[in-house]
Amino acid sequence: MARAIRRGLEQEGYVVDVAADGEAGLKAALEPGVDAVILDLMLPGKDGFAVTNALRFQGRWLPVLMLTARDGVGDRVRGLDAGADDYLVKPFAFDELLARLRALLRRDPMVRPPVLTVGDVVLDPAAHTVTRAGRPVSLSTKEFALLEFLMRWPGTVMSRDRILLHVWDYDYTGRSNVVDVYVGYLRRKLEDPSGDPLIRTVRGIGYVLQGPA
Repeated sequence: MARAIRRGLEQEGYVVDVAADGEAGLKAALEPGVDAVILDLMLPGKDGFAVTNALRFQGRWLPVLMLTARDGVGDRVRGLDAGADDYLVKPFAFDELLARLRALLRRDPMVRPPVLTVGDVVLDPAAHTVTRAGRPVSLSTKEFALLEFLMRWPGTVMSRDRILLHVWDYDYTGRSNVVDVYVGYLRRKLEDPSGDPLIRTVRGIGYVLQGPA
């Protein structure tokens, strides 16, 4: 499929590089002069979700068109949440891929994601920084991703299963305390023990990030 897409795009006047796996694709996408990425979800090594996450983490906001044979709503949501700009399900007509690519290229490819603010907590997705009351807070990659997800939905109760799906990129149906552990990490780094809680536990469901009163 990659060869066919490359041949078709080159016939349309595009300069195309092809990578055989996720690591090579990420390396190629980080090179200067790249205008867009067409990314298969099921890549060897790093999959499409991981590659897109890595691109966004490193501050590259070029358009990403994700291709997949999986038509589940959950997969589309995960791809878009990871930072993909559009999603195309196989099999597809080349003309549709071309039209979607042209539409993506008409957008500003370097749009910086907005800074998130909830109360006195400020998270900058592009700079990968967090402050509370003006004080820098150092977070691990997963802590940052968890906080960003909660800050996108302040005041909304998020179930543990939904958090696992969007932050840890998998659908887990058994019992796991990984979400609780990482919420604990965030609380220790962000909350004042003598103040109101920033992240509230909703018993039997999950967690909610408290907005300003």
